[in-house]
Amino acid sequence: MPSLKIKKGDRVVVLTGRDQGKRGEVIAVMPKESRALVRGVNVVRRHQRQTASQEGGIISKEAPIQLSNLAVEDPSDGRPTRVGFRLLEDGRKVRFAKRSGELIPERK
Repeated sequence: MPSLKIKKGDRVVVLTGRDQGKRGEVIAVMPKESRALVRGVNVVRRHQRQTASQEGGIISKEAPIQLSNLAVEDPSDGRPTRVGFRLLEDGRKVRFAKRSGELIPERK
């Protein structure tokens, strides 16, 4: 399986669709469906039945968005960039922004 270019915790920009231009942090990535959940992007309203553990009513939550509609934010200027991979001298494989050449920080 190839390395994913977008990972949980990345700051991304939406390239197309209803939320074009919005920015957010990736909450979860679903590689098999090639989709991601992004905080504050693609928010839908759903009817929720009341249960013992949670309140009922209409709630807003993020829906998955196609990975092809997202681009990683460049660490230097915040604009959308493509992602490349590099091997460092110590043997680690890291991601870098093709726009500026800067390494994309790993978030834990």
